[in-house]
Amino acid sequence: MHSTTVLLIEVGALLFALGMLGRLGRTIGLSPIPLYLLAGLAFGHGGVIPLSASEEFIQVGAEIGVILLLVMLGLEYSATELVGNLRAAAPAGLIDALLNALPGAGFALLMGWDWRAALVLAGITWVSSSGVIAKVLADLGRLGNRETPVILSVLVIEDLAMAFYLPLVTAVLAGVGLVGGIQALAVAVVTVIAVLVVAIRYGSAISKAMSVSDPEALLLSVLGLTLFVAGVAAELKVSAAVGAFLVGIALSGPVAHHATQMLEPLRDLFAAVFFVFFGLSTDPADMPPVLLPALGLAVITMSTKILTGYLGARRVGIALPGRLRAGLALMPRGEFSVVIAGLAVASGVEPRLAPLATAYVLITVVTGPMLARLPDYTWFKNLVRRRMALTQARATPVPAGE
Repeated sequence: MHSTTVLLIEVGALLFALGMLGRLGRTIGLSPIPLYLLAGLAFGHGGVIPLSASEEFIQVGAEIGVILLLVMLGLEYSATELVGNLRAAAPAGLIDALLNALPGAGFALLMGWDWRAALVLAGITWVSSSGVIAKVLADLGRLGNRETPVILSVLVIEDLAMAFYLPLVTAVLAGVGLVGGIQALAVAVVTVIAVLVVAIRYGSAISKAMSVSDPEALLLSVLGLTLFVAGVAAELKVSAAVGAFLVGIALSGPVAHHATQMLEPLRDLFAAVFFVFFGLSTDPADMPPVLLPALGLAVITMSTKILTGYLGARRVGIALPGRLRAGLALMPRGEFSVVIAGLAVASGVEPRLAPLATAYVLITVVTGPMLARLPDYTWFKNLVRRRMALTQARATPVPAGE
């Protein structure tokens, strides 16, 4: 059978299966993300029915999926809101780094690994998955919630930090020395600052160059600009996701509104492909030996993410339900963690790091979207109300003589 024919059959069957899984998930009140990941495990290396002809196609689709998820997030906010949120969330970003990177580094040292492996595992446990969280927030209808800017600010700070962390860790793993690491870091800093300046100062001019009266031209222009900037950012060793997010920030007004409507179906399509590809790249046979250590690490760092979101939301005066929603939403790790682990594997730092990271990410990315739904359940809301009432009663002074 011709390779193109096999490709069409595999992709068609996969997309149809994903459609049925998505419908099943929504019917039973479950995010479709865990189902997409399990489908990837079933069709990947070591799975029940491996997909061979379409693997490269799915890989490219997965990269586009992350880019579309992030540009859609950027379209929700203006450049002014981004700068304001970043300033307000800077302390939360510092807390996030301390609470979530240190457990990973400490865990690696307890496992007897060297400092380079500790540096890598610190990055894996630190960074939440912007792609997964963006999908969860959209699925749960929380993009307009009060706590969502806090969540997005933490994610943006993490993604911007990755623009500096990835070149640095790449240089360390490659053994290029201090000078090479400083050069890589300098390129990343200059690139991020340049893109931010363009997004903030010239975003309105970019929007005016696009017309909402021609939907086809608008779709092609926005999609083309997003992919181009993301590709340039990746070539300069800066996160493609950061580049895509900043394109979304740069677009404003009617252009942003119409672009959101047109890109939404494409985002849903390629986001599903992204989650499937993550499962495809995982061999289930590698998981059992590292499952318990990965589970322990996941429990610790998912708890610290809840604390991160809770503290960040409390700083800006958000009530207890919003604090819990913020913390629970931040738990999944994903695309950056996989990239970091891949760098370590390529350098041969620690052979057990790859299966541990894979198991860890799968645990957080499967359970995270499910736990994020907890605040929507009636029993959870009642529990939070009782807690708030009890706290208020304790804080209310008792009048003299009673």
